[in-house]
Amino acid sequence: QKMGGYPFGSVTPYSLHRNGESVILISDIAQHTKNIEADSRVSLTILEHGTEDVQESPRLTILADAIKLGDVDNDTANRYYSYFPQSQDYHSTHNFSFYRLTVVKIRYIGGFGEIHWFDPTDFILANPFSQAEEQRIVMHMNEDHQSALRHFLVHFKDIPADGEQAVQMVGIDADGFSLMMKKRLYRFQFEEPIHTVQEAREALVAMTKV
Repeated sequence: QKMGGYPFGSVTPYSLHRNGESVILISDIAQHTKNIEADSRVSLTILEHGTEDVQESPRLTILADAIKLGDVDNDTANRYYSYFPQSQDYHSTHNFSFYRLTVVKIRYIGGFGEIHWFDPTDFILANPFSQAEEQRIVMHMNEDHQSALRHFLVHFKDIPADGEQAVQMVGIDADGFSLMMKKRLYRFQFEEPIHTVQEAREALVAMTKV
């Protein structure tokens, strides 16, 4: 808005809406928010974590319309807070608003020469669980299966997770789940997408036996 015609880059956390689209929480007074209010067309670029050569790193660019969520539903807000607990204070004490990125087109680069375009229907996968179902799974894993959560970190991420450190599952969806330790998020992928609570249980049990 200030420099007409020039794109304005920023960095933001995001979580996933129940329908599979990205949700961001941004300050009403920030420059990028003012730009969105003037022109809702945005792109969100996501890089694969931990690769040495960024140009060889898989990356995803989501072209979307940023839609402000006025009276945000508790599900969207609470799911975001579970991934970014400190943001609940921002939202309650400052002028922050949720925006859902309604996807128009997706560009995926898997490495040099591996470039693809996707339509939203070919890429976006809705969460198969209701808010209550997801919360039950997360609560059950956190309360009854701490050893399994630590096993996932050690075996799949090579991250030491002794009994001194709290490990929490923060969310689960069709493709995988996320754990948090020391305020850092770790993403784990299922071998195949899941669709039911029973399939979630079977997938998690199988991962404990690897």
